[in-house]
Amino acid sequence: MQESAPEGLAAEPIEPKTALTDQFTPKEWDALKAFRVEIPDALASAYPDKNNAKTTAVKLWGITIEPSNLLDAKVSVVLMKFLRARNLSVSEGKTMFIATLRWRDHFNVEAACKEEFPQDVFGQLGHIYGQDKAGRPVVYNVYGGNQDLKAVFGDIQRFLRWRVAFMEKSIELLDFETTDQMIQVHDYAGVSMTSRDTNSKNAASEASSIFSSHYPELLHKKYFVNVPSYMTWIFWLFKPLMPSATLAKMSVVGSGASTIGKALLAEVNAKQLPTRYGGEAEAF
Repeated sequence: MQESAPEGLAAEPIEPKTALTDQFTPKEWDALKAFRVEIPDALASAYPDKNNAKTTAVKLWGITIEPSNLLDAKVSVVLMKFLRARNLSVSEGKTMFIATLRWRDHFNVEAACKEEFPQDVFGQLGHIYGQDKAGRPVVYNVYGGNQDLKAVFGDIQRFLRWRVAFMEKSIELLDFETTDQMIQVHDYAGVSMTSRDTNSKNAASEASSIFSSHYPELLHKKYFVNVPSYMTWIFWLFKPLMPSATLAKMSVVGSGASTIGKALLAEVNAKQLPTRYGGEAEAF
């Protein structure tokens, strides 16, 4: 017979559980419960011009966050990303959450996702193909996919809209029940010192800032392949400055299908990996 809660005390609400929430530690659960209390105020701060912001649901990465009912496993997974990105600090996680909502509103992510971008310019720069051995989507950013730098980076804001829309498309493949992260492969074949201009450097810097600030904990692993020697040198130069958690997710791999395959096949089955990266799939 189930015991009832002592008189005068509310029963602890039952947490909806999934494979991902089952991985939360006790400290993470404590931080999440404290974070939930802050969500209405966070929404009010994110949308100061909305009188009912505290009680209005918002959608982030396809997940509806309803401030009056935060006992939702998918919502828990989304909120946990902001906490983990800030070492379980509720105040810092809240600040990041507010900044992300404000940025999405200002950038107009929804419009970027609906925009039609010219295939002859962006069509070969990004591909989503296959899954890793745990079911995570694998996303390929091919930096040498279009050698016409003026076409790609001449309008930096258009490039950023395309890049954000591509990221959002990748996130659509996450169900936030069994998978909440992706693998990224950054391919630098054809990229050299002379193939980078001021606009491309500024675009890369701004894109990096966007993803580090507003897309926390969505990356399982990041592989840099076909990396020019000068970029490898730069990576090792800045390696001591990188947080250990970030560094653990990054791998700089050499060139050629055989070399790349040795690294990627540890995570991705050969039938899911394109031949150009050492797999068996006839992909892009």
